[in-house]
Amino acid sequence: MSDHLFPHHTNPGADSYRQKILPLRDRMTVYNGWLMNRLEEMLPGLMDETGIDLWVVIAREYNEDPVIMSLLPEPNLYARRRTILLFHRQQEGVERLAVYRYGFGDFYKGVWDPDEEEQYECLAKIIKEKDPKTIGINVSNTFAFGDGLTHGEYTLMVDALGDLSERLVPAEALCIRWLETRSKEELEAYPMLVELTHAIIQEAFSSKVITAGVTTVDDVQWWIRQKILDLGVEMWFPATVDRQGHGDSYEDNERTRVIHRGDLLHCDVGFYYLGLATDVQQNAYVLKQGETDAPQGLKDALVDANKLQDFLASAMKNKRTGNEILREALDNAWADGIKPSIYTHPLGVHGHAAGPTIGLWDQQGGVPGRGDYPLHPNTCYAIELNAKKEVPEWDNQEVKMSLEQDAWWTGEELQFMAGRQKKLHLVS
Repeated sequence: MSDHLFPHHTNPGADSYRQKILPLRDRMTVYNGWLMNRLEEMLPGLMDETGIDLWVVIAREYNEDPVIMSLLPEPNLYARRRTILLFHRQQEGVERLAVYRYGFGDFYKGVWDPDEEEQYECLAKIIKEKDPKTIGINVSNTFAFGDGLTHGEYTLMVDALGDLSERLVPAEALCIRWLETRSKEELEAYPMLVELTHAIIQEAFSSKVITAGVTTVDDVQWWIRQKILDLGVEMWFPATVDRQGHGDSYEDNERTRVIHRGDLLHCDVGFYYLGLATDVQQNAYVLKQGETDAPQGLKDALVDANKLQDFLASAMKNKRTGNEILREALDNAWADGIKPSIYTHPLGVHGHAAGPTIGLWDQQGGVPGRGDYPLHPNTCYAIELNAKKEVPEWDNQEVKMSLEQDAWWTGEELQFMAGRQKKLHLVS
């Protein structure tokens, strides 16, 4: 496992990243370059791996397949009318076509003239000409990401294909592999996004934002949401902040309570930028008058949560399923005296993304289906978990130390992008 200390004392703040956040036009150039590279360099191998000769992705405006926006170049924001993309595996590369009125430039050649034939008639004609052995369609009973073909579109397609419909096969595996696999360029850029997430949290968990006895947890979470908007990146879930205090239960979810000195604060923050999502949870302690550090019991709880991250990282191996990884990590943590809970999820094009689910907060015995999917190289994860521990300074009250850190599975080790939190933020 590759790791370095989370630099919470040296992070220059969120606003210092403004110069790194590109204008929309420049984002389009970067994103479309990444997409073209993925289509040309990555997709052929994934189609071979999953046994799909011809992949058909069909979506309608405002009823988009979850995969299609990862396939369309910017500045497209949705499928227009009915958009049909067709990928045909050839001896050299993949032929990319759009059975669509306009086409998409160099990405997808437009092959349909609506004045000459119906859209599905055109699709059927092309598929007959290509004569593939397998025709992949996005249907799945397990993954939403592989189940984007609606019943209506499926019926129209089967009617148009006739006997060729016997060659239809689920493209579930191809959908997941396409969405979960990151390119070299994406992996090079990803740490900056995570650094920015850390910077937002560090600023939120400071005296710049928090005045003990006045500021509420609701105030802080709205400050984070506004900061994300002001920085020009897109929130993918509403940032949350909660508190635990001496005498309070961590199950108390009221978010409008005032922050007091001696409180343990926790946040959950993430955004989209350049087609990638972040998802980070960190913790802070609000110093009492005369204190210079958090109580040792809270620091020990953070140590346990870091150890749980280590146990999870050690359990990750290529081809192991999410459920196998979960079981080993939990067993080792319990044996070490940690009270663990693991609910780690893939991260990438989506926040709760395609790939193996490694536990859910309410399913610590494994997740049927999504947890049975195996780990692959060059995939990313939000290492989300918590460890519970009694704090002597709080009359042995049990606290929950929740962490979430974005990481890259290289195929050989888990690398935490931009480090991880090993010290509590301190609010003076």
